[in-house]
Amino acid sequence: MDTEITARTVSIDLLLTFDEEKTLDYRVANDLEPRERAQVREYVQNILRRRSYLDFIIGEYSSIGIDEMKPSLKNILRLGLYEMLFMSGTPDYAAINESVEIAKLRLGSKAGDLVNAIMRNIQRDIEKLPKPAHKDRVKLIATTFSHPEWMVKRWVKRFGEREAFQLMQANNQRPAFYVRVNNLRTKTEHFKLRMDKLDITYEESDWLPGYFKVNTVAPLIEKDLMRKGVCLVQDIAAGFAPTILEPMPDETIYDLCAAPGTKSIVMSDMMEGTGSITAVDINPDRLEMLAQSAMDYKAENIKIRRDDVRELNLKLADGVLLDAPCTGTGVLSKRADLRWKRTEEELENSVKLQEELLDEAANHVKRGGRLVYSTCSIEPEENWEQIQKFLDKYDNYELEPLDEFLPEEVLAEDGMAYQTFPHVHGCDGHFGVRLKRVK
Repeated sequence: MDTEITARTVSIDLLLTFDEEKTLDYRVANDLEPRERAQVREYVQNILRRRSYLDFIIGEYSSIGIDEMKPSLKNILRLGLYEMLFMSGTPDYAAINESVEIAKLRLGSKAGDLVNAIMRNIQRDIEKLPKPAHKDRVKLIATTFSHPEWMVKRWVKRFGEREAFQLMQANNQRPAFYVRVNNLRTKTEHFKLRMDKLDITYEESDWLPGYFKVNTVAPLIEKDLMRKGVCLVQDIAAGFAPTILEPMPDETIYDLCAAPGTKSIVMSDMMEGTGSITAVDINPDRLEMLAQSAMDYKAENIKIRRDDVRELNLKLADGVLLDAPCTGTGVLSKRADLRWKRTEEELENSVKLQEELLDEAANHVKRGGRLVYSTCSIEPEENWEQIQKFLDKYDNYELEPLDEFLPEEVLAEDGMAYQTFPHVHGCDGHFGVRLKRVK
């Protein structure tokens, strides 16, 4: 057993659980100080961004094959090696000593000696580390950029190698974050004064009003500005879907697959807290989060409903937002774990589910009303191809141009859709369209 719970030990436990169960629950870090909790996320996401490469280097210096290592040993080495190669603030000796001590406590003195030998040999060669040299080109790229082979194959075929490399490099960068002012609690000018007071460097977006690009949200969290409902964390591309739905005061709006509810809160702000937003989701835990957020952000016009969107029984609405469950291949910078969870089979299943959800959503829009379909995916099957199938099936809907809502550089399909890419637009990869019910 560990004698002390630290950001390192909690991160190793999270990585171990992820290897075994493909789940991440950061609540295990709740007993740590805020700064250490942030460090846990930093460790885990960055190690997952570099996992294949880290495993390659470990394998080059270990007498035990990476697949034959005990999972705990593997993750102790991953964390120590990540610190040594990618964290300039951690001296090599500290990364090595901490890793050795954790290995001794958890696995015994022999494991500690092995960790020490591997890491010191890597340290000795740190200026001339070996590079992946697989004959199989896909395997070589997958190891170098730490992405699963099935994604590499798809993206190289679609974009070509050079652009696929740029996309994967963007996914491996520490992401920038956007925060949006909540006008139900404050005003933009007041929020800017608060950020100035907290010495936060920010860049106001010229794409959408009220969005600010920041390098860190830690000071905002420490000052409880999210809990107080002053601002929310939302990538600017995620703000496009509510923007093109254009919910108006006093309208009836449905937000389907709504939890954890950021888009519902944004729409409540756009509607000045009037009218009605019914936020539907099947997950009770996530709906509980949504309910708390609605109170924090003074979004009093949000009604919460637990239901399967495919079995809805609601009246017709002025506008429906379906932010569909998807593979999440547009958010792999912020959610590095997703690249190791997703499979080609899951992509196929996502497409089927999206089609069913879209069918149901279409039945809840009044004539003249709007339906917005959006994803955080960059895969054509989940995006434009899904919409083409929908339009082939429904002659009572037509696409509407988006040029009056969004900047030209994010528009696709002759202005009838938006599609962002991390390596092109400097934000998450999102897709969306606006459909009008014409009869």
